[in-house]
Amino acid sequence: MYTVPKGTKDVLPSESYKWHYIEDAVRYTAELFSLKEIRTPVFEHTELFLRGVGGTTDIVNKEMYTFEDKGGRSITLKPEGTAGVARSVIENSLASGALPLKMYYISPIFRYEKPQAGRLREHHQFGVEIYGADTAECDVEAMLIVKTFFDKLGLRNICVNINSIGCEHCRPNYNKALTDYYKKHEDALCGDCKDRLQRNPLRLLDCKNERCLALNPPKITDYLCESCGNRFLEVRALLEELAIPYEVNTKIVRGLDYYTGIVFEFINKNIGAQNTVCGGGRYNKLSKELGGAEIPAIGFGMGIERLILTLESEGLLEVTEKTPAVYFAPLDKECAKKCMSITNELRSRGVRAETDIMGRSLKSQMKYADKTACEFVVVIGSGEKETARYVIKNMSTHEAFEATEEELYVFFSQKSK
Repeated sequence: MYTVPKGTKDVLPSESYKWHYIEDAVRYTAELFSLKEIRTPVFEHTELFLRGVGGTTDIVNKEMYTFEDKGGRSITLKPEGTAGVARSVIENSLASGALPLKMYYISPIFRYEKPQAGRLREHHQFGVEIYGADTAECDVEAMLIVKTFFDKLGLRNICVNINSIGCEHCRPNYNKALTDYYKKHEDALCGDCKDRLQRNPLRLLDCKNERCLALNPPKITDYLCESCGNRFLEVRALLEELAIPYEVNTKIVRGLDYYTGIVFEFINKNIGAQNTVCGGGRYNKLSKELGGAEIPAIGFGMGIERLILTLESEGLLEVTEKTPAVYFAPLDKECAKKCMSITNELRSRGVRAETDIMGRSLKSQMKYADKTACEFVVVIGSGEKETARYVIKNMSTHEAFEATEEELYVFFSQKSK
């Protein structure tokens, strides 16, 4: 017997309504903020991620699904969404139109890592990318999109954590301070962080090893240049003006090299150690790094599987899947034709209607109607077929009433509105 590969999961018919519920909230929020959908390929040239995501990140070093295609080209299943969108913006000259350019996507993401709660080797992300604006208002708008989305879903136990990781002017001084500090505590570092210390000391702040977390490195906010410092203060002032609770967390650096300036995470403590349900920030240099013009940009991504866990932990996924409004049960093959005719007409009027397509007995049909939680059942035999009068039975109350065919259409059409 075949099984799914480790780190992947089927979304079963009994669970897919949860995904539809979240995707509906995504599109509702996107419409409010005038976000347009973008869909990029599941795989890209490997070089895109080497240049865009960064050679010192765990994603590039350990987690990418990379292979050689039949043409000898190195191809990678996308481990995150931003680099592919940036490539599309450059290739299709999207930034030459009206700015800001505001986009969203729902996409599978592939990372070879240890499967954990809400983070599989194939998982799915809702992401947003905004190009063309380099202001505190744009930074906060990205956070507002997240908050509006969470509000739509009913999430309340969420707090935004913010930080600034500086720019090319102030980050070198901070990197030196980090290097000096960690060299004094090198014996306490995990093996990965000893390597990061030589290659990119900022990555040490992203380590989840308990020994590394116990250290108390310098805070980047003490090293920001005037421009980065003022932007950080502007963002905080705007969040306060909008009455959005936030915390400054100077250890947020995000796991990708393209971030500069403002970064943020939305935290939920109800789902254990992996409590970040959304993360993002600014990446003004990414477009230029990939060969295009320099275009200011900010965005975020959130894992849908982890979001489902968050919603379930707070009892917010009690939405139920839509069930058939009515089931038509034929007593013989001729009556089955009439049932299909009525069912088809009701569906054309937007009514969720079902009938037998397996040639089952009435007893088996009634069991099926009960299992699928049909609200009403109409049994059609030769008498009903000849008189065109039908008995509509409520499966919950067991009440029944008679209706003509036209009355039947009117009744169910009104209930479906």
